[in-house]
Amino acid sequence: MTVLWGISFDATPISGLVVEFIKTAKVFHERGHQVHLDLGYEVKADKGAFFRPYRDEADLLPDWVHLDRIEGVDRIPGYTPEFVTEVLTQVVQRGDERLLPAVQALSSRLAACILRTWQRLGVTAVLVENGTLPENITYTRALYQAIEQYGRRAGLGRFVLWRDHDLMWQSEPGTGKYGEFPYPHTVAPINSPHIQYVALHEQARRRTEQWAGPLDNIVVAPNTFSHCADARPGFRRHYGIPEHVPLIARCTRVIQQKRIDRDLHLVAALADRCEAHLFVAGDTAESPVERDRLTALAQELGVADRVVFGGWLAPHEVRAQGYSVRDLLATADLMSFLTSYDYESYGNPIGEAIAARVPYLATRYELYETVYGHRGFQAVLMDLAHGDLPTPSFVDEVAELLLDEGKRASMAEFNHRLGTEHFGRGRAEELARAVLPARTRMSVVLPVYNEAENLPTVLRSLYEQHGENGPLDHGLYEVVLVDNNSTDDTVAIARDFAERNPDLAIHVVSEPEQGVACARKAGMDFAAARAPVDPGRRFYLVSADADCQVDRKWLWELFSTMEANKAAIGVCDYYYEAAHFTKRPRLWEMIQRTLRCRAVTFALFGGFPDGKGFAVDREAYQKVGGVEIFYQLQGGRFVNHLSDDWDFGIRVRGSGEDIVYSPRSRVEINPRRVDHAIEEVITGRAYGSDGIIVMRDIRPRAAAGRDVDLTPEQAQQAWEFSIKDFTPKNTILPVLLTPSLLDDAAVIEFFTPSLAQRLGARIAEIKEEMRVVDFTPIHSYKTPSYRLYFEFAEEIFARLRATVGEDIGYPPPLPPAFDEVPAERFTEFVRYYCEDRESGEAHNYFGNGGVF
Repeated sequence: MTVLWGISFDATPISGLVVEFIKTAKVFHERGHQVHLDLGYEVKADKGAFFRPYRDEADLLPDWVHLDRIEGVDRIPGYTPEFVTEVLTQVVQRGDERLLPAVQALSSRLAACILRTWQRLGVTAVLVENGTLPENITYTRALYQAIEQYGRRAGLGRFVLWRDHDLMWQSEPGTGKYGEFPYPHTVAPINSPHIQYVALHEQARRRTEQWAGPLDNIVVAPNTFSHCADARPGFRRHYGIPEHVPLIARCTRVIQQKRIDRDLHLVAALADRCEAHLFVAGDTAESPVERDRLTALAQELGVADRVVFGGWLAPHEVRAQGYSVRDLLATADLMSFLTSYDYESYGNPIGEAIAARVPYLATRYELYETVYGHRGFQAVLMDLAHGDLPTPSFVDEVAELLLDEGKRASMAEFNHRLGTEHFGRGRAEELARAVLPARTRMSVVLPVYNEAENLPTVLRSLYEQHGENGPLDHGLYEVVLVDNNSTDDTVAIARDFAERNPDLAIHVVSEPEQGVACARKAGMDFAAARAPVDPGRRFYLVSADADCQVDRKWLWELFSTMEANKAAIGVCDYYYEAAHFTKRPRLWEMIQRTLRCRAVTFALFGGFPDGKGFAVDREAYQKVGGVEIFYQLQGGRFVNHLSDDWDFGIRVRGSGEDIVYSPRSRVEINPRRVDHAIEEVITGRAYGSDGIIVMRDIRPRAAAGRDVDLTPEQAQQAWEFSIKDFTPKNTILPVLLTPSLLDDAAVIEFFTPSLAQRLGARIAEIKEEMRVVDFTPIHSYKTPSYRLYFEFAEEIFARLRATVGEDIGYPPPLPPAFDEVPAERFTEFVRYYCEDRESGEAHNYFGNGGVF
């Protein structure tokens, strides 16, 4: 069972906060969550409901909402309404810190109660409404403590949606009720891996971060509205309102700040045009003084018989015993929101009117333009710069609208279409998705061939992946193990591990065609086909290798980078463990040179994927047709080429998609990969000589020779092969495929403006000369990459020396074939050499497969 726990800091049965909770919680309910709501009676001391049992509050809520509260709070010694009031007065307002030790002690006990309640229910998501309200900093501190502890214990990721409907300490400016900016004793939002903050508009986000500092997880998401169901008849008759008269609705708390007196003056001013009535929906018991003042004012203005104070009405979504806001708006002609200028909230009644296809009138309160005005909603607006009460011109506009049914209908329909676009149900669904219990978001594809010896360690490392604050939720990812014709116990080991660890889904599939490229494609196709389709929620296919070790946060860092950047591919950082090379310092030095160069270019261009560790968005994977297997001839028979990962990345980059580098997502490369390549390099041949790169079992049969270092000459040769392979692929190819990278400030800084400009111009010339429209096929990109290398090598190496270090040195010697080429014909013969029609010499010179 999945459980949503909601808490409203308003401490009232119906308010804008509760209404918005219901709209968002409905998404959870429809997805099978049990919904619990704590009205926050134990939060605010001034509502008179502290520890009071619930009575008929549930009648105002949908029947799928279970009213609940934190158990044991009433048994905490010292936690009383008087203590809460004293903390607000002494600590928050006056800055007296003497009560802070008691606040800390009580917040810890409160947090323990929250934890016990959540654990008993098995809470999987939490929705906090207006938690920044500083009425009770003890409770807020406790809530933060409980979130951090519960998130770690339950292994949850981001399971809390924390939404502030307004900056509450701004709602009563000048009163000092919540202290003065920067509100040192109000509990500020914290960066937490468990919390997604929501500000209702951009200004609220800016003010929040001005106060609390930058927040990693804060989004701007407006309140939503629900389309009204059919209203029940008889509303006017029930409240004694004649059927033929215009009706103005006002849904609000009956308190002085809401300025209901303006509505009374408006009704009085309309008397000589139409007999308009006013219905005020709000709790008349909240402020008896204001209720009596408004009643007396209505008498004084002669409109007492045209004003109805109707008390609470249930929200739209509730089929209550009595009438609801839905019923009021179904019969109203206008919705009024003549609130005070410094009203800091979102203006829910306007949204309700838009949803119900009812025109509205409003003051130009401080945030009106921020929330509604800039989007173009049509309304009659009272400009408070022209007077505190309705002016004759404003009254004329309202009267014209009330008397023109066609104009009202047109305005309402226009606003409804615009509101559906900006505030429709999809917004609530987006918010809910941010904290819904983690459904599978990643499939880790692991090709294996006779890996019985290494597989337990690999699977354990995948199982023990961590997030920011503890083990990663195993619901977030799965493993797709692709057996590629193993003859040992590989499959049995995988199935046994899956049985002993059922909380991590492990799928074992087979691929009969031999080759890691075929196995990787089979696994990614399997994962892509079965991945859940959830619009707005990305799914990632992740490649891993069975002979490499992933770091503990490998998956989380890769996932976080992909989520933050929305790139098509995420590339890991690959490294060697230095301990494997302690007896081979020359070889280690050459490896480090290459890795330092790679760190620079990956940071600039994102790099290209390597099967050892990368992620691809499922939609991007399918967009380019997935992994493609290339075949080549070896000994007269077709064999599959091993560059599937590289070629796939080139196709994705060439399609216009971005690749992002995740430097903290780290994979340790098995040193045996170096050993097998070095054997070829030190004999004067590159790995993949003559363009042939095929699957071989490179597991060492003996450890002999692995502790023998390279000679200085061999080390230099290894470096030259490495840098010749690296530079065209990682420094030139990205800008060849995506010339717009040369407009990026960081790329220009790396190349220098002059070199960046000339590279861009030369790429355009070569493209025109070769009549190439697509550089992604292997035969299309190699020739121009090699040509650009030869033409710009000196300058590129100068930039590598300046950026990476002087030990990078200078370009390796040119092929001997250029010894007799006249300088003035160098570029011409570079073209002949790189087109490589017969000999394969260019492939061998540039390494074609790399070393490290």
